[in-house]
Amino acid sequence: MAEQQRSDVLTFYVNGKKVTVSDADPETNLLGFLRQSLRLTGSKYGCGGGGCGACTVMLSRYDPQTKHIHHFSVNACLMPVCQLHGAAVTTVEGIGSTKTRLHPVQERIAKAHGSQCGFCTPGMVMSIYTLLRNKPQPTMEEIRETLGGNLCRCTGYRPIIDGYRTFCESENCCRVNGSADCAANGNGPLEPAENGRTETSGKEELLPLDPTQELIFPPELIRMAESEERATQTFRGERMTWISPVSLDELLQLKSQHPQAPVVMGNTNLGLDIKFKGVVHPIIISGFRVRELFEVTEKPEGVCVGAGSSLSTVRSVLEKCVCSLPAEHTQTLAALLEQLSHVAGEQIRNVATLGGNVASAYPNSDLNPVLAAGRCSVVLQSREGKREVPLDKDFFVGFGKTVLKPDEIVLSVFIPVSRKGEVVRAFRHAPRKENALATVNAGLRVWFEEGSNVVKEMSVYYGGVGPCTVSAERTVQQVVGRPWNEATLSDAYRALVDEVTLGASAPGGKVMFRRSLTLSLLFRFYLHVLQHLKDTNVSEGEIPSEQLSAVEHLPNIIQPSYHEFQDVLSGQSEQDPVGRAVQHQAALSHATGEAVYCDDFPRTQGELFLSVVTSARAHARITHIDVSRALNMPGVVDVFTADDIPGKKFRCFAGIDEEILALGEVTCVGQMVCAVVADTKPHAKLASAAVKVHYEDLPDRIFTVEEAVEKRSFFLPQREIQRGDVTKAFQEADHVYEGEIRLGGQEHFYMETQSMLVIPLGEEKEMKVYASTQHPTMVQEAVAETLGIASNRVSCRVKRIGGAFGGKLSKTSILASITALAAWRTERPVRCVLDRGEDMLITGARHPVLGKYKVGFMSDGRITAADVRYYANAGHTPDDSVLVIEKILLHMDSAYNILNLRGQSAACKTNLPSNTAFRGFGVPQTLMVIENMVNDVAVVLGRPAEEIREKNMYKETSLTHYKMEFDPEVLLRCWEECKERSELDRRRLDVARFNQQNRWKKRGIALIPLKYGVGFAEGFLNQAAALVHIYKDGSVLVSHGGTEMGQGIHTKVQQVASRELDVPLSMIHISETSTSSVPNTCPSAASIGTDVNGMAVKDACQTLYKRLEPIRKQDPNGTWQSWVAKAFLERISLSATGFYRGHDLYMDWVKQEGRPYAYFTYSACCSEVELDCLTGEYRTVRTDLVADIGRSINPAIDIGQIEGAFMQGLGLYTMEELKFSPSGVLYTRGPGQYKIPAVCDVPLQFNVYLLSGSHNPHAIYSSKGVGEPTVFLGCSVFFALKEAVAAARSDAGLSGPFTLHSPATPERACIACGTRFTQMIPETEMAEPWALELP
Repeated sequence: MAEQQRSDVLTFYVNGKKVTVSDADPETNLLGFLRQSLRLTGSKYGCGGGGCGACTVMLSRYDPQTKHIHHFSVNACLMPVCQLHGAAVTTVEGIGSTKTRLHPVQERIAKAHGSQCGFCTPGMVMSIYTLLRNKPQPTMEEIRETLGGNLCRCTGYRPIIDGYRTFCESENCCRVNGSADCAANGNGPLEPAENGRTETSGKEELLPLDPTQELIFPPELIRMAESEERATQTFRGERMTWISPVSLDELLQLKSQHPQAPVVMGNTNLGLDIKFKGVVHPIIISGFRVRELFEVTEKPEGVCVGAGSSLSTVRSVLEKCVCSLPAEHTQTLAALLEQLSHVAGEQIRNVATLGGNVASAYPNSDLNPVLAAGRCSVVLQSREGKREVPLDKDFFVGFGKTVLKPDEIVLSVFIPVSRKGEVVRAFRHAPRKENALATVNAGLRVWFEEGSNVVKEMSVYYGGVGPCTVSAERTVQQVVGRPWNEATLSDAYRALVDEVTLGASAPGGKVMFRRSLTLSLLFRFYLHVLQHLKDTNVSEGEIPSEQLSAVEHLPNIIQPSYHEFQDVLSGQSEQDPVGRAVQHQAALSHATGEAVYCDDFPRTQGELFLSVVTSARAHARITHIDVSRALNMPGVVDVFTADDIPGKKFRCFAGIDEEILALGEVTCVGQMVCAVVADTKPHAKLASAAVKVHYEDLPDRIFTVEEAVEKRSFFLPQREIQRGDVTKAFQEADHVYEGEIRLGGQEHFYMETQSMLVIPLGEEKEMKVYASTQHPTMVQEAVAETLGIASNRVSCRVKRIGGAFGGKLSKTSILASITALAAWRTERPVRCVLDRGEDMLITGARHPVLGKYKVGFMSDGRITAADVRYYANAGHTPDDSVLVIEKILLHMDSAYNILNLRGQSAACKTNLPSNTAFRGFGVPQTLMVIENMVNDVAVVLGRPAEEIREKNMYKETSLTHYKMEFDPEVLLRCWEECKERSELDRRRLDVARFNQQNRWKKRGIALIPLKYGVGFAEGFLNQAAALVHIYKDGSVLVSHGGTEMGQGIHTKVQQVASRELDVPLSMIHISETSTSSVPNTCPSAASIGTDVNGMAVKDACQTLYKRLEPIRKQDPNGTWQSWVAKAFLERISLSATGFYRGHDLYMDWVKQEGRPYAYFTYSACCSEVELDCLTGEYRTVRTDLVADIGRSINPAIDIGQIEGAFMQGLGLYTMEELKFSPSGVLYTRGPGQYKIPAVCDVPLQFNVYLLSGSHNPHAIYSSKGVGEPTVFLGCSVFFALKEAVAAARSDAGLSGPFTLHSPATPERACIACGTRFTQMIPETEMAEPWALELP
């Protein structure tokens, strides 16, 4: 018994400290263990599925056979704690802190301004830290690849890349980046020069990287690994038992006894099934300690790789083989390497295994088509013996099914060397260039008769076009025995069209695109083989020069970028920080993991966790809620419904009530019905899944705006605005054109999901609420109204937010009300943290919009009339939708002076989750519609689009269509400077030349202007208040109504206080935003946070400074500390409130006039793209952005906001797709299905210039709001893409305006190109599609 007990004890190290666990639960992952058991909260929960990298840690293991210590990054959210025996874990807390010493990795991301909200920063830090442990002087390509598994929604990645570029080895980095602008270790573009322009080297030395100072691998773990006393370990949890054998015989014995038990290695498949699909396995067998599964044997005929080898290990093995073998033997190995470089992120590749990839038999596996085409085989073993099975069409028998018997395991995979005359290639296409599951992939092989171009043997395998890996046998038959030429391949294309088919409702959708990709990839293979035949002197023919682009990769080398700040004011004090690139006040805390977010607050005694139950129907009556099973589950305390709410059962938005919990009827999938509270998060989640809601479906579900228009389903009021005589102008125009564009929604994808903690204080009905919200007062009011108590009994506090973008306003208040209800009823603290999938399902997104326009214009390009109708899909409740459609109309003039203009907008009521505020608040949609209209005018007239834009821009002091006067002089300056900086005229000629010389790659370039109104049209929302304390030691505490969510408001407010009080930044602190300190706050939104809160703090500081004036006069040579001490003794108040009333903004919709904005900010942006016409994939080659932000308070923070907004816009217009089923169920519920931009999507050269000489009398220190406007400029990439598509269409004989909806995904771009391969795909039969076509 004692021996058995020892085998059940888990021993590993975390940050150099020994951890022993005697009751490890197989369902506990490393992330949960670190955060809850060890209170190491630096590692963050971002998605729970290994897709975002926020939870990245370093794992180290000792190999007793090689005597080598291996360091590798992993996603802690997928790593079972039971798998950690003998491992050393290093978290962000373990490498450095502000209390001891910083690690260079932490310091450099902070100094490069590479963190904004900071939630993703620890993951970024640990990814690069692991890379440096393995390679202290990496190349830029290795840094970029390492960051491929980490997502950031705030920064746009550029400053992160800049910070870590400083680790590059000097002799290589500059070569990779094409410039000597990158310095060696210790120097980098981190510090601002005196004039505000970035310098190559810093003024002060960066911390040097010293590998000798890292944590050593624990000697005890080395002794454990080398000990012969290896025994099976068994860990029993509530639902599952984990068995970890140490020998192959024992593994096979267990598999024989438990044939249905899965064998887990990396947990990248099984972990997701358990977490997201609710799969339960009573027994799990871990093969991680079975050495035979990791053996690698090289033979003359090929390499045999153990099935347990990680994909990173396989990659290393193949790289070694490719280097040591003759080129003709490396075809299959090189093809596999090509695929492995794109499979998932580094963290997943480090644990996912080759055998798991084969056995899971996913239809879009990147490796299986190549393994099958490359004549590979697998060795399967059971207690009955071994058998070697070819990895071919017969191996895969259905979705997730192979020929493996229940008691068999995959022991190894044999990869043969290629033969003379054999060519093997691998291709893939995915929604994002890296770290994304493939849409379609292919493994293709051809073997020629010796010295001939006659095909002797061929294999063609596809993934992503069937339930499993598909073999195109009939296509192959068209080729074998024939010469490799266009005639042969033409027959193959026709056969392939008939052989590989997909129904209209095939899972995953994109039917036409996926089918066309099979042809495009075969064509690409054809050209590769032609080139090979020429290179081996078999054939004299060669690829025509214009066709060469089909086999060339898109550019991917990240170039150094340039960022131009503004000069600080002449004569400004060195101590005055305003206008300087001050580091984010919490940057170092972000980088060390010390920054505290809502879910990082320690658990308190008796604390409960809340999980919501959501509707499974789009429109139905609730007939019964059965909670009996849930109440009987372990740890469950109670279930709450709307009937339990003591106060108001609804929240009022835009004058319309929204139920907190459903009252008898549900109107969308994802509507909150009830809530379960339990002692732990897992118990609450299991119990919420056990609640059974019975429905009676109701008729007339509405999902699209067309259906809403047909059934007159709108939220009122609808809005209309007009100037001039539109009807007459149409009659007098030379040309009239009508068009439309559909814009999809966009998920906020803030890295920190909705989080809140409510603590009942036990007396006087007081409630303390910690929430991740942009609007603490709204949360305070919502909780008070729900509980039927006064607001003075509720305190809402916000330390910081891990990203928000408008998504943490209305729904956050409702979630806080539900959490407060549970805390009120149970009289215990209650925490609610949504999983990523729940968050995406419940909280809504940016409004999808259908824009229809009719435009009249003259032959010289002047637009004389426009009539535009906007239909926004609001979802099932109004939320902010009416305000959004108002802002849509207010910005519909864009930068253009269209004298006869009419706009109508409607918020369509549908049975989808309510859409809500999102950065830009309708402006990115309306401006996109207008720019598409202008673009169509240019196409009709055959003129460059920027010529039409420039001709129609405001030129002199003018009135907008709502009669607000403004001077466009700064707009025109931005436009002209951007034209000059981007070298538009020269590059347009270069683009034309490139397109003429290349058939399958096309370039496009677009220049877009921006006029953006800043402020709330509802005047009362522009007020702010502040509270400033000076303590006796001279330190200053500032409180204001703004919330810090990455936009740097606390940093800028500190700069304001520093200037006004004339004290160093180091003496000023901002702790949190609290309704107890500053009441009646307005939301941190609309880009006015610093404008209004900065003015309130300025007011308070000026009051205090004036109070101290007599003291200063008495002692002019004294210090700040001495003046403060004297003031206290003289009983002068050292605390003051500040208030800013804000501008009197308004909009009168009856008169159709007003002043809804305090001022306008202007920008212009030029982007160039290169498009692969065969797949629709593209790269943004260069972006130049000139931004008017007045006089910047902090240029580093402002440029970070500009870049981050631009990248979010790039995602909106070219990548991000929300997909709903025909019954209204959201498919895209995490980073696996929903792709935001990653490092691979950053413009290869990204130059940002802050316009000099701009002033703004309407905001603090002549600055301007910066958070929202440049989201729209991401559309410069869209229009550059559209131009590239037009060039492809021209080659295909197509001309004139064409439809390209937003986002311009690879699917849409490829189909719009109209290549011969897309035209070969027949129309699919009429059937219900896999997904709705929104808006």
